[in-house]
Amino acid sequence: MEKFSVLMTVYKSDNPDYFKISLNSVINQTAVPDEVVLVKDGPVPESIQKVIDEFDSAHPGIINQVQLEKNMGLGLALNEGLKVCKHELIARMDSDDICLPERFEKELAVFEANPEMDIVGCPVKEFVGTHDNVVGKRDVPLDNAAIHKYARKRDPFNHPTVMYRKSKVMKYGPYGNYRKNQDTALWIELLSNGCVAANVPEYLLMFRFDEGTYKKRRSWVNTKLLIDIRLHGYKIGFNSFFDFLMVAVMQLGVYIMPEGFQKFVYTKLLRK
Repeated sequence: MEKFSVLMTVYKSDNPDYFKISLNSVINQTAVPDEVVLVKDGPVPESIQKVIDEFDSAHPGIINQVQLEKNMGLGLALNEGLKVCKHELIARMDSDDICLPERFEKELAVFEANPEMDIVGCPVKEFVGTHDNVVGKRDVPLDNAAIHKYARKRDPFNHPTVMYRKSKVMKYGPYGNYRKNQDTALWIELLSNGCVAANVPEYLLMFRFDEGTYKKRRSWVNTKLLIDIRLHGYKIGFNSFFDFLMVAVMQLGVYIMPEGFQKFVYTKLLRK
């Protein structure tokens, strides 16, 4: 199988226990990455560094640490990591999620079967606390045509599940200087430039979910940014004005609705 890199970031406020579980899931794979590029987004506490050092001792030569002097935010931190990834195929991973053991093997198989492929992801199961406490799921469209259509209104990928081509991300991206929704903007740029995509029809990642997830999505910063990104999509011809209007109305509705009803919308309506 083709060699590939894993790209992660870690931040001072990340939970070291969750981080350790996440790192272990990346290496305990049927297709083991050739390198894990780990961007430390600003100084990290001793508890985080201890996890990194222990992993490095157990798996020498795998981890490549990139230290940023100060916190830059996820998008810019990922861009620094992209620069040093040495392989064309890069798998994203977050510092608190869990890869299932066959994730990388099955995503690589899609690239090998389809040389024109640029982005591959998968649906996720959402959990709280321990991985067996599944509280929801987020399904995504599977084939290229369905992904392009779906992306006009909603994200067609779960960001920590994707494996993509470095050359295409660097050519049409990379990530924008946003504190949130960096992935939404990137998908619009990649797909509007004709990138070919697919999602594996299996749940290959466990996505950690908590009460803070709802609060982040309900913030005005998040709402305005998503609307601005979708407006940009309309201006470059990626989506119609009606598509943009639907997204704007939905985001404003989520922002003003009570938190309890917001949870219902996310778990019962938007996770279908």
